[in-house]
Amino acid sequence: MKRDVSAYLDVDVTEASTLEFQIAIAPHPGTDVWEALSFTLDGQPIEAQEISGAHGTRIHKIHAGVGKLEASYSATIYGNTEPAPVSDYDLSLYLRPSRYSEADKFFGFAATEFGSYPPSEKLLAEVSSWVGARLSYVPGSSDPIDGAVDTLLAGAGVCRDYTHLVVALLRAVNVPARLVAVYAPGCDPMDFHAVAEAFVEGQWRVVDATCLAPRSTLVRIATGRDASDTAFLDNHGGSIILNSAVVGAVVDGPLPFDDITQLVSIT
Repeated sequence: MKRDVSAYLDVDVTEASTLEFQIAIAPHPGTDVWEALSFTLDGQPIEAQEISGAHGTRIHKIHAGVGKLEASYSATIYGNTEPAPVSDYDLSLYLRPSRYSEADKFFGFAATEFGSYPPSEKLLAEVSSWVGARLSYVPGSSDPIDGAVDTLLAGAGVCRDYTHLVVALLRAVNVPARLVAVYAPGCDPMDFHAVAEAFVEGQWRVVDATCLAPRSTLVRIATGRDASDTAFLDNHGGSIILNSAVVGAVVDGPLPFDDITQLVSIT
């Protein structure tokens, strides 16, 4: 499979700041990858420090003065990599409640709804369908500080909100789960996308309750406990205005059919 992804961010830095971007794809061993990444401030190239994080996450850190900052990224991936590796530490870490996926608040509720299902494709399909049926996808309906409980009570959100609720419910029934920021060919509306990964039958499996894109086409960017670990842009110490973010993701040929009852891994 050939996948082409891209991102362009236009940012006004109104007070000198340190910015961290997570827009470059994670390493894909065993594939051929071409990529280009550039940053400019008022039209002049600016250097970024690349920081390697967990699960292949790549953070590009920039110290920028006042001006117009533009980030441009594109990549082409030929082929598929292996499913994400599994460690004992990950299986412990991703059972714990986190800032936006407050699993401890769902223990009794999740046990009642899903406690009869063993960790399996059936459980993942049930959780995905349950969340998808109870939430409405409404851009702008949630706040950046909303967690899974807020999302359930509101009954609406965007991809990160769906994912936080899926992750919280799965952790609450003792299934390790985490959030992955991805490029998602076929996603409509096209944007940076967020999905869940759950540890089932020996591998990390994708759960996307929005059903906005085929899971087999997804391209990993960043992986973490929740959106606090995977944001495409963080600002530290100054002031910025994000004017626009344009994201692209396509596959070569028709999009594959996605059956949510089947186990799929990000490759």
